[in-house]
Amino acid sequence: MSESVTASDPLRKPRWLRIRPPSGPAWQEVKAVLTRHGLHTVCDEARCPNKGECWGEGTATFMILGEACTRSCRFCAVAASKQGTPPRNDEAASLAKAASELGLAYVVLTSVCRDDLADGGAGHFAACIQELKKHGLRTEALIPDYTGAMLDTVLGAAPDMLAHNIETVPSLQKTVRDSRASFEKSLSVLRDAKRRARALKLPVPLTKTSILLGFGEKANELFSAMDRLRAVETDVLVLGQYLRPTQKQLPVKEYISPEQFAAYRSEAEKRGFRAVIAAPLARTSYHAARVLGNAGADALQQIIHFEGLGKPPGCKLIRLSGEAQGGVIRNISIRGDFFASPEEEFEELEQVLCGVRAEDAAGVIDAFLERRGIEAFGISGRGFAEVLAAALLDSASKAQASGEKGE
Repeated sequence: MSESVTASDPLRKPRWLRIRPPSGPAWQEVKAVLTRHGLHTVCDEARCPNKGECWGEGTATFMILGEACTRSCRFCAVAASKQGTPPRNDEAASLAKAASELGLAYVVLTSVCRDDLADGGAGHFAACIQELKKHGLRTEALIPDYTGAMLDTVLGAAPDMLAHNIETVPSLQKTVRDSRASFEKSLSVLRDAKRRARALKLPVPLTKTSILLGFGEKANELFSAMDRLRAVETDVLVLGQYLRPTQKQLPVKEYISPEQFAAYRSEAEKRGFRAVIAAPLARTSYHAARVLGNAGADALQQIIHFEGLGKPPGCKLIRLSGEAQGGVIRNISIRGDFFASPEEEFEELEQVLCGVRAEDAAGVIDAFLERRGIEAFGISGRGFAEVLAAALLDSASKAQASGEKGE
């Protein structure tokens, strides 16, 4: 297993953390739609590292209830204020229009914390979900630490996925998060989401949480947190690398390698999470539709036969085909113009990728290139992973559509 990189080492940021800047017509369209409807995204406000990739595919996570948060977590770049602006009466309608213009089928909503509002903004959150569902859209709600009646209000809107982030292990909560937040309170949100939905005879949502790594947490602390999350029936776990947004936020203590993320994913899967997304650039809403939206929650273990054709930067054409199950590559064939790379290296890469989760592919490929010292390969792990993800999404969508016709 490769060693992780500590922030104090005299090394540049690891190759697997190189971030693609926003570009292309899809990105411009997302920007134009958001501006036209006066909407905000967590991609911008929290300086998400996946903005280029997600916006380049025409997707975004909408942030409602304003731009100012009443909490001051020490890892977050969202502006903090004791009081936010009044919720927009037309925000729900604007969200529905924007989702329609972007051609979305799965919409992720999140919000700033609004401790200045009597209901914490839960009523507004629910109204936005209900409006989107009127238009036939599936929804994911990444909520603040709502409890009691506030949580009931959101549950009443019946989101398909309810997410709330514990952010870090218990020992680092006070260092990383606002003093009003805690591991116990966040755990209760995830627990009560299912309990209260059942008690109120409401649709029971799938639940999701995210943990950022690199604050100095220990492996045994992470495993203990996983155990406690499963004890409250958390369905989906996301593990990602903490990246310091600006000099105002906490410094990174450690860069976790893709191999270590893969090991953590394996540990999480052993504990019975329905889905685990573990990769350096993974965030709560990263590829949310692919994980549980377009592919369908019940299709997570279905064997998908995929084929894909794409032109990532540095490669005239790449053709992929193979099989995947539960997001894991079972076998794969790679063909394309990789400049100076001989065919034997295609075959070796194919072998390396067998058993790798799709979201880990970029880091695994970059590590392979670096280990082999291949400079003229003609493609980065990121570019390859984008073609692979598109192929899997297309094949999973076709498989789901075929299944629905057969019902």
